[in-house]
Amino acid sequence: MTLEELNIKYDRLQKKYGEKTLKSIYNGGCSNNPDICFVFMNPTGRNIASSPDWTGPRSPWLGTKNIWDLFYAVDLFDEELYKEIKSKKPNDWDIDFCNKVYSEVTKNSYYITNLAKCTQADARVLNDSVFKDYLKLFEKEIELINPKKIVLFGNQVSSIFLGEKISVSQVRKQEFTKTIGKNRYKCYSVFYPVGNGRFNIDKSIEDIKWIKEN
Repeated sequence: MTLEELNIKYDRLQKKYGEKTLKSIYNGGCSNNPDICFVFMNPTGRNIASSPDWTGPRSPWLGTKNIWDLFYAVDLFDEELYKEIKSKKPNDWDIDFCNKVYSEVTKNSYYITNLAKCTQADARVLNDSVFKDYLKLFEKEIELINPKKIVLFGNQVSSIFLGEKISVSQVRKQEFTKTIGKNRYKCYSVFYPVGNGRFNIDKSIEDIKWIKEN
């Protein structure tokens, strides 16, 4: 199975769990043994690529600003490109600029994805059962890209992916191991750094820097 074939399956779950007027958001960045795979919850309609009219890459966080604060702060993003993001309005993100952003992600050897790919109209909380319905496909995605380390954002994503109850505040800088197929992956649970979790971004930055160095 390829990532493209996985996307077809993700689209079926969009019809089941997502906003019917929006498209799935998949992933982006280095898809061949990246240093880090960053796993978020699920996309929202703020991503310009969720529009049915969009013909460019359907990667996370396109047309948004705040998450790039994190990647810049942990030395995984170019300063000039970061400033360009901060100066742009969502409608200023054309396909060429989106490709430029994710070329920078790829160059820095990381991969950005969501556990659930079902785009919602807003940042509503999804039931655990939705994420669990994505889990087998997501584990296949991890097998395909084979990351060196996995960073899981938030309690819900961490708990479902690792198969145990996780409280990020209790497990900071703690390594977990997830076995998928024949491979074992080093995993770390980190505070969610955007939206309601924005006040925890300094802790997220501190922990990701530690994960990079260790």
